[in-house]
Amino acid sequence: MSAIAFPAPDPKILDKRDQIIAGLAALVPPECLVVSEDERRAFETDALTAYRRLPLAVVLPRSTEETSNVMAYLHKQGVKVVPRGAGTSLSGGAIPQEDAVVIGVSKMSKILDVDYADRIARVQAGVTNLGISDAVAADGFFYAPDPSSQLACTIAGNIGMNSGGAHCLKYGVTTNNVLGVKMVLVDGTIVEIGGDWLDAAGYDFLGLITGSEGQLGVITEATVRLLRQAEGARPVLFGFETPESAAACVSDIIGHGIIPVAIEFMDKIAIEICEAFAHAGYPLDAGALLIVEVEGSDEEMETQLKKIVAIAQKNGVKTVRESQSAMEAARIWKGRKSAFGATGRVADYICMDGTVPTSQLCHVLDETYKIVERYGLRVANVFHAGDGNMHPLIMYNVNDPAEQEKAEKAGEDVLKLCVDVGGCLTGEHGVGIEKRDLMPRQFSAADLAQQMRVRAAFDDQWLLNPAKVFPLEGRAA
Repeated sequence: MSAIAFPAPDPKILDKRDQIIAGLAALVPPECLVVSEDERRAFETDALTAYRRLPLAVVLPRSTEETSNVMAYLHKQGVKVVPRGAGTSLSGGAIPQEDAVVIGVSKMSKILDVDYADRIARVQAGVTNLGISDAVAADGFFYAPDPSSQLACTIAGNIGMNSGGAHCLKYGVTTNNVLGVKMVLVDGTIVEIGGDWLDAAGYDFLGLITGSEGQLGVITEATVRLLRQAEGARPVLFGFETPESAAACVSDIIGHGIIPVAIEFMDKIAIEICEAFAHAGYPLDAGALLIVEVEGSDEEMETQLKKIVAIAQKNGVKTVRESQSAMEAARIWKGRKSAFGATGRVADYICMDGTVPTSQLCHVLDETYKIVERYGLRVANVFHAGDGNMHPLIMYNVNDPAEQEKAEKAGEDVLKLCVDVGGCLTGEHGVGIEKRDLMPRQFSAADLAQQMRVRAAFDDQWLLNPAKVFPLEGRAA
């Protein structure tokens, strides 16, 4: 029995499925409409694979105009819509309902324009993070947000969840790197928000949309910031005897006002899992490691690293290894970027996404181990330590309902702890269904009511990505 509840599907919508599909078939070509049961299975879940629902149908529009026509038709029919990027959501944000149509952006994957003078790119929403950086790399530019799934995850999904990545410590998350969007509202209306400039006039609707998890509209295009590549970059491995000493080092680095490009944390279990997969040369005798990357000129990097090494030594660092080549740097990052996939080779897992003040890292890490141990499970900690965005991977057997329940309860306890120490439920994965019922832990009834009023201003029938973000009780399903 699933611990996370889904609303019962609307029988009226199910009964007229054939009629709805016929209407969609009149709007898009056959290759853009997925209706058979076998083909719909590919869209029944996302990276939170413990939960699955088969959608009514799937539409893969090729343009903003096609998206608008489809949305207008579904709105008239009263059909729920679940926007979908690449399906890499770890919070269940793209899991559909049986009476909902999935609208995917995978066929909208063009880079429409690159303007180096203004340092922007205009892209369709199905373009991947890495696709943007690859397109401009030869000219010395890049797109900053770099989630571990950047090879697959789309700009639309990144905007929906306000995704970050290892380098968000210096460059910020998606909201700091998106300048404008083209979006289709629930009734098919096309709106453009923001644009080719840094600060748009009027209300900050762009800030509202970024992180709204597909509940305000379907993103079809985006204008993003391009940044100049640094003169040089150097990741350094720091091996510590205990997770607590590594966490203390992170807190001290930030406390000294030093902002590297990235500070990534891995505990012993994560080190062993990732090393077995990536052969990155991680110190297997360490209880935890940090990957600290600095960038700039050689002189700048040496100055910053000297300060960081001194702080690490005060915290009992056992191993310090600077990358000596681009190949070695790539190996170091391959291990970290492969952490989620490598862990999946070992066990099923739930990945939490709580964020805490860096001064609380030691305490939260210690308590996380205790919480998971109480449930008789194992946890691998690998996360963006510089901004306190924790990603404990709670391992369990998905085929054992009792273990799944324990893993979910352990995850809930960890997230409650994050909130209780002054943090929040999510840093970059979103709320989805995973954290939906924990929202009252962080927000008062008045806070939630105001958020729902804003959501309803865009979609008063709650047709867009329903059953996500807000607790089912007290609002439309």
